[in-house]
Amino acid sequence: MIDLRALLRSRRTPRPPAPAPRSAAFPAGPAPRRRPPAEESGSRGARRAPGALLLLGLCFLGSAGLRLLDPEGALAKEAAATLSGGGAQTAAADPCTPGGDPAGLLAALKQRETQLDARAAEIADRERLLQVAEAKYKEQLEALRTAEERLAATLAVADEAAEQDIERLTAVYENMNPKNAARIFESMDVTFAAGFLARMRKDTAAKIMGGMSAERAYAISAVIAGRNARAPRE
Repeated sequence: MIDLRALLRSRRTPRPPAPAPRSAAFPAGPAPRRRPPAEESGSRGARRAPGALLLLGLCFLGSAGLRLLDPEGALAKEAAATLSGGGAQTAAADPCTPGGDPAGLLAALKQRETQLDARAAEIADRERLLQVAEAKYKEQLEALRTAEERLAATLAVADEAAEQDIERLTAVYENMNPKNAARIFESMDVTFAAGFLARMRKDTAAKIMGGMSAERAYAISAVIAGRNARAPRE
């Protein structure tokens, strides 16, 4: 149903007159002035300034709270260690790096010094052993030279004595009767008999060989000729 009361009220309420259209007789008023972009940005910055100051103040308050709760900076160190990762742990664990623990570096240097001292002591012991061995070698070499000289002297004496004995026997056979000497040389070793006959005078050796058998004289002559044939010739 239509509300008659509302309809009557709307008819009784007078409507405001419509604005008259502007014509050329009535010029338009001045246009509203717009602010330049610089002023608008300044006003916006002025409106934003309280928010930035508030954020900065909150940062300072947070920093002060962290200092009060963690005066030694353990959280900051833990964060730095987390960011650095395994490289920082490796660098801290290595005492030879410049950023390592001084106590660990000192311990490593002392350990290295101990190893070098032990190595030097070992080398010194080897040098002493080599010196002792060299001294013994020189002593043994000197003893060997002395023994060699003594042996050479003994051999020289023996050779001289043997030579003298042979010369005496040669003289004895030379002074014997050639026939008696021939019988002795018949029973003597061929090489030994050839040695005596080679030392005798030619005439005495000829008489002794003349008293021997032809076969024996030939064998002794072959031995004497063979000695001269084997002699070196230049």
